[in-house]
Amino acid sequence: MSEERPPDFEGAACPVPLTHRDRIVLGHGGGGRLMSDLIRSVFLPRIGNPTLEIGDDAALPPGLEAIAPGEAIAVSTDAHVVRPLFFPGGDIGRLAVCGTVNDVAMVGAVPLWLTVGFILEEGIEVDVLTRIAESMRAAAAEAGVMIVAGDTKVAERGKVDRLYVSTTGIGRVPAGRQTSGRFARPGDAVLVSGTLGDHGIAVLAAREELAFETAVRSDVAPLNRLVEALYAASSEVHVLRDPTRGGLAAALNEIAQASRVAIELEEAAIPIREEVQAACEILGFDPLQIANEGKLVAILPEEHAEAALAAL
Repeated sequence: MSEERPPDFEGAACPVPLTHRDRIVLGHGGGGRLMSDLIRSVFLPRIGNPTLEIGDDAALPPGLEAIAPGEAIAVSTDAHVVRPLFFPGGDIGRLAVCGTVNDVAMVGAVPLWLTVGFILEEGIEVDVLTRIAESMRAAAAEAGVMIVAGDTKVAERGKVDRLYVSTTGIGRVPAGRQTSGRFARPGDAVLVSGTLGDHGIAVLAAREELAFETAVRSDVAPLNRLVEALYAASSEVHVLRDPTRGGLAAALNEIAQASRVAIELEEAAIPIREEVQAACEILGFDPLQIANEGKLVAILPEEHAEAALAAL
């Protein structure tokens, strides 16, 4: 890492998207440049505040009474849309729970509670909803969190693609932890916890209109216990990020801009399954821009890197 500020990253999708200013397109939800521009041009000027503008996966709102002296409360919210609802290695219910647990964990917090909102399409089978609810129960138990509140709405047939899920997570940040996308420092090491692109390729392969097959399964999983192992190995975890939409490239670009550093990657050291690489070549994608749901990026002092890798 160096102190020079990198140029804006244009490659949040492949091919590079055109600029859209008057209509929302799918790329606005892809985690890259279009989404960043939308946030900066529409949302932050109208509902922005110092807490929101930090831009981490979860926020530490001011004024909330901490559970214990020196601790803070972390809050994150997310919406989940995926097609198909069930894919190799997971489903929208597991995705919703793990995604929000992970966002809370990425600021060093211990996730405690979730709230869940469902938007259902009229006509969706009760058996489908039952399977998803059971999957959410199992994922919450795996992560050690409790679902404490929820809501359900039903939209007219054809107005929703079967089912959307929105989740909010709340956790506590133990005293002494200061982890944010703003805290990367020159000389830090950048680590990833496993192979990249598994989730995105598994979901794409499950879509009936795409004529390719692969044995890749989604990596969707709660990361909070992995985060705790990482903190046990290093007292200085500067940045954590789960490279979901936009993949590793978008996540590191966000960190580089927030911390005002440049990040250099050793491409040969980035773990990518052969099946994922092959699928990306067929589809014309860059595996560094493919979504992940069970991997994290950790940035910490170089002298802590070996212990952190061993813990991961």
